[in-house]
Amino acid sequence: MIKALKKAVLPVAGLGTRFLPATKSLAKEMLPVVDKPLIQYAVEEARAAGIEQFCLITGRGKTALVEHFDIAYELERTLQERNKEAEIAMLRAVAVPPGAIMTVRQQVPHGLGHAIWCARAFIGDEPFAVMLPDDLVLSDTPCLKQLADVYYETGGNVLAVTEVPREHSHRYGILKIGSDDGRMVEVTGLVEKPKPADAPSNLSIIGRYVLLPQVLEHLARMERGAGGEVQLTDGMARMIGNTPFHGLRYEGRRFDCGDKLGFLEAQIAFALKRPDMAEPVRAFLRHYAELE
Repeated sequence: MIKALKKAVLPVAGLGTRFLPATKSLAKEMLPVVDKPLIQYAVEEARAAGIEQFCLITGRGKTALVEHFDIAYELERTLQERNKEAEIAMLRAVAVPPGAIMTVRQQVPHGLGHAIWCARAFIGDEPFAVMLPDDLVLSDTPCLKQLADVYYETGGNVLAVTEVPREHSHRYGILKIGSDDGRMVEVTGLVEKPKPADAPSNLSIIGRYVLLPQVLEHLARMERGAGGEVQLTDGMARMIGNTPFHGLRYEGRRFDCGDKLGFLEAQIAFALKRPDMAEPVRAFLRHYAELE
């Protein structure tokens, strides 16, 4: 029997050094794309996939991430006094039910695998999603919902994958694949950040996963991989052959919002999808293009 997918782990303990000085006092996951912070996009995507419980793997200075999903009584009272009903409705849509979000501290930065292991009590023996808020996906069907559908179809691990230039393989976790129907691939191996000559394919993992809890048994060994860190990729690789494992070529466009150019591109792409902003944005883009 396939267990329902109700839990998501969001590793958000990073320092955001690529966005200094903005992230000196602001968690990078609170950086807004148009008018919503990255963490909100991730939670909304997860809820659209049926996720009900969230575990944020945090570090120092990350309290704003939880507060963002809390009830802001003083703000709501002020908005009520000013008859700002639309704004109040917007705030209430952001809030999650009591007890739906918990946090766990990753005191030392030992890698993504270590961060997921820190959530072991939250995960228990249930399937769970992993979402990296830096990866923002613009799609008709939310990316995690696409993965969840494949999980219910196969009963196993599912990774969101995309093709990358082979010369960039050293930046990503890369799949070794078996059968491939053009949409879904069988995963027969995983390599973290291989050299281009050693990469088994050009299919890379992005920051969306659905995993079975058995991965925790392998992460608990605390074996160091690429970069001297505990790699989630290595833990997943040890499950191959014992549980179903697939990669999904998801529908949509992924933006690396941990990178300044990717973040800027996401601003424009998401604004162009907004009926209230699309035409003004096109107008100023044409203006700046003419200046070149």
